Amino acid sequence: MRVLILALLALLPALPAAAQSPAADPRPGFHFAPARNWMNDPNGLVYYDGEYHLFYQYNPHGDRWGHMSWGHAVSRDLVTWQHLPIAIPETEVMAFSGSAVIDWKNTAGFNRDGKPAMVAVYTGFDPKTKNQSQYLAYSNDRGRSFTRFGKVLDIGSTEFRDPKVFWHAGTRRWVMVAVKAAEKKAAIYSSPDLKHWTHESDFGRTPSAQSINWECPDLFELPVQGGKPGETRWVLMVSQGDKGPDGGSGGQYFVGAFDGKTFTLEPGWDDAPHWQDLGADFYAAQSWSEMPDGRRIWIGWATDLRYAHAIPTYPARGLMTVPRTLALRREGSDWRLAQAPVRELEAHRGTPTQLRDVRLSETPTPLKLGDSLDMLVTFDPLKASQVALTLTDAQGYALLIGYTPATREVFIDRTRAGPHFHDAFPDRNIATLPPGDGPITLRLLVDRSIVELYAADGTRVITDRFFRGGGALTWSANAMDGEAVIRTLEAWPIE
Repeated sequence: MRVLILALLALLPALPAAAQSPAADPRPGFHFAPARNWMNDPNGLVYYDGEYHLFYQYNPHGDRWGHMSWGHAVSRDLVTWQHLPIAIPETEVMAFSGSAVIDWKNTAGFNRDGKPAMVAVYTGFDPKTKNQSQYLAYSNDRGRSFTRFGKVLDIGSTEFRDPKVFWHAGTRRWVMVAVKAAEKKAAIYSSPDLKHWTHESDFGRTPSAQSINWECPDLFELPVQGGKPGETRWVLMVSQGDKGPDGGSGGQYFVGAFDGKTFTLEPGWDDAPHWQDLGADFYAAQSWSEMPDGRRIWIGWATDLRYAHAIPTYPARGLMTVPRTLALRREGSDWRLAQAPVRELEAHRGTPTQLRDVRLSETPTPLKLGDSLDMLVTFDPLKASQVALTLTDAQGYALLIGYTPATREVFIDRTRAGPHFHDAFPDRNIATLPPGDGPITLRLLVDRSIVELYAADGTRVITDRFFRGGGALTWSANAMDGEAVIRTLEAWPIE
């Protein structure tokens, strides 16, 4: 269904030139964006030979969805990216989303000169028949070019896509999890050689699967922080096209066990949706394979399917979040995914602005901060009903980032954050913190047109984009219905 929606949106007329002005949306300072044209899902995330590979859905011919190919960039620190030529171009089929692995054991027979092949498994979409099947391509030059092997799995479906492949040590076989999208099921397959696949099981449909579809799955094992030594759980991720945290697209996670064939939910799992991110703009997240230090790191496409085609940016339309490290924690009888920006970002911090004990009232207090920064701020609300940071542009449009003590809610309010471009965009996204009182600490990544908010040790995350009307952004802070205090604020420009 996402294919149909985006294809129809691609036929809509382009935005007026004024709305596409680069001055209205400066390029991000430390979030990945293509040099130009349309970008959506991250694909093929893999580490090899000192490089983190970021492939992504890309239209080389325009800034609307279409002609889907695999764009490509590499990084040595997950922050600074080098753009490379298209890795897997559109041919008779479009190259939809998928994943990449390093075939260390040469199971597929593609290794050359004693070096392992990088193997991409992706969905091929035939525009004539609408068939979606899984295809394979391989690279012997560190991902710079790929040779197509061809189709390896076809179940005769128009809604079968987004394979995530990994090596399962217990069964000594490759595992693929793909989605039967309209059925809202994650289909699990196994293979000895990446070429021949056997269906093992399906997970879903769950009571929380109320969306139009499931997409972009991921499946991995995480240690339980604070659990018994060596305790782990498997986490299954799915994205969904609508009915997310604010009504648009979003992502859920499920915690359980996996034996190489079947994913089983944790006993007593509460099947109310467990959201990956409580903002509007986090979708199609995928994690890196072959991480050299054992971390589980993923990245998401920072948009909502309702308005992805309409965001007022030019010449590129599409942005990724900062890569995030994942952890799993218990919270009472429940489970929480905890996320944090990768530590490599800290090496790019400049000289910080540091503030202490700033008294706040209803009159905004100006703060001299930049528009591309990493911030830690601790609020003490005292008796105030709300405390907030405000980003205002030269035309008076304002984005609010704040906290409401009575309800324990942190929020991003973008109802007045820029000129109107889509009815679904103005909203206020909230995350409810665990019970407590007193000061709270937030980590904020702000990068010209995106905010990532991390609270409660990363167990509550809100990602939202915003688009200024024009001019520089300025910061202020205020409290409502009484005084509050910024106990500490440390903001580093990202260079």
